[in-house]
Amino acid sequence: MEKQLGKIGIPLFDRTIVAMGGHPRPEVRTGPRFGVDVSVVDLPGGMAMAMTSDPLSLIPSLGLEVSAWLSVHLMANDMATTGHAPMYGQFVLNLPDTLGAADFKQYWAYIHRFCSDIGVAITGGHTGFVAHQHSTISGGGTLVTVAPSGTLLTAAAARQGDAILVTKQCALSSAAILAMSFPETVKNKAGAEVYAAACSSFYQTSVLPDALAAADGRHAGAPISAMHDVTEGGVLGAIYELAVASGHGALIHNDQLPLHPVQQQVCNVFGLDPRYCIGAGAMVITCPPSAVQGVINRLHAAGVPCAAVGQLTDAAHGIKLETSGQTKDIPYHDEDPYWAAFYQAHQNGWN
Repeated sequence: MEKQLGKIGIPLFDRTIVAMGGHPRPEVRTGPRFGVDVSVVDLPGGMAMAMTSDPLSLIPSLGLEVSAWLSVHLMANDMATTGHAPMYGQFVLNLPDTLGAADFKQYWAYIHRFCSDIGVAITGGHTGFVAHQHSTISGGGTLVTVAPSGTLLTAAAARQGDAILVTKQCALSSAAILAMSFPETVKNKAGAEVYAAACSSFYQTSVLPDALAAADGRHAGAPISAMHDVTEGGVLGAIYELAVASGHGALIHNDQLPLHPVQQQVCNVFGLDPRYCIGAGAMVITCPPSAVQGVINRLHAAGVPCAAVGQLTDAAHGIKLETSGQTKDIPYHDEDPYWAAFYQAHQNGWN
C-alpha cells in the first residue's frame, strides 16, 4: 500500500472519524468536521467550551526552543480561529529514551514560557519516555477555552458573498523551517539574505495577534464571520477547506495572493509551490464586502499585513482560481508537497 504523509484525506476522514464519533451528546454543537479547527460544546448559563488538539514537536535539527514554540503555537493557532485566546492546556509527552533529564527540563521550561506568554494554564496530561522513539512527534496536546456561546466563531459560519482575506504571506512556516533545517543549501541556492530573512520569519508563525485584532473588529463596525488557520495544503488549501466547511464555492484571484519573494525563493529551492505549502502564520478571514477595509485597517494597526484575495460564491460554482483571465478548479492535495520535499532533501544529504 502506498504510504501517505500528513493528515488523512477527506474520504477516509468522513468514513471513519466523522462516521464513528462515540456516544452522541446533544450539547456537542460542533464535533469532528472537515475544515473546522475546533470543537464546540455548549455549557450551562449561555457559555460554551472550544477545544482543539495537535501533535507536539521535538525536532533535533531545529532545537528545543523552536520545537516547543511549534508545539504551543500551532495548537494556539487553531483556537485563535474562534476569536478567543486559549485558556487551559493538557499535554501528553511520549519522549525518546535518549532525551536526558536536563534537555527535558529545558524543553518543558520553553513549553511553560510560551504557554505563560499567551495566558494558558497547564492543567495536566501524561509524561513518559518510550524506547526506540525516533519520531519528531513527541506526543499531543489539547487546548481549551470557555466563552459566551455566541462569540465563538468556526469556519462553518462563513457566508456566501463574503470577502476572503489572508494575513501575512503564503508558505511562511514552510520556508522558515526549510531554511532552518537546510541552511547551507538555502544559502548556496537562494543567497544568505534570503536564508536570514526566512529564518527570522519563524516567530511570525503565530496567528493569535491576527485573530484577536480581526475579532475586535466585530465591535467596531467591521464584523467577521469566520476564520481558518492555514496549515497543510497552504493558503489555497485552507481556503478550499473553509469553503467546504461552510458549504460554499469560492473565486480566488491569483494576483492578489500574498506571495513574498523570500518564501517564493526558498520554495523554489525545494521545487515547491508556496500557495500549496504548509503556511502556519497566515490566517484566512471572511467578512462582508462592506467590512473589508475596516478589518484590514485593524490588522494593519496591529502590525499584521492583510490582503483581500477573493469571495465566497454559490457551491454550484465550485472552488476556483482566476489567473490572467483564465479560471480553473483549485485542486485539493491530500498530502502537502512539503513533506515529500523535506524527506527528499534529507535523502539527498542536503544540509
